[in-house]
Amino acid sequence: MATILIVEDIPDNAELAQRILLSAGYDVLRAADAETGFQLAQNRPPDLILLDLGLPDYDGQTLAGWLRAEPLTALLPIVAFTAWPPETARPMALSYGCNGFISKPIVRVNQFLSQIRSFLKTN
Repeated sequence: MATILIVEDIPDNAELAQRILLSAGYDVLRAADAETGFQLAQNRPPDLILLDLGLPDYDGQTLAGWLRAEPLTALLPIVAFTAWPPETARPMALSYGCNGFISKPIVRVNQFLSQIRSFLKTN
């Protein structure tokens, strides 16, 4: 099954996403900041990265840029995981080099998993 890296600094958001993904059979890696997320992605490239755009050390744009600049992670799907409204999140995520976005908080588990599957298929 695919491995998903969650880069999210709010424990409740990360824990909920992790529990849902694990129950669906995915392997999950977690990082609470950009530097840790970058190192995890380089050491064990995941199949997809869920990226919070507001992290404590560097913002999501910076981390997305680092990931896109490295051969191991340049083509991985990166999905912004954000509470921003869709009209703001969509263009911002794309300008950051993300493949799209998923809104948080997660309200509908089946919808969340469907979105994850769709991003994995486009890779």
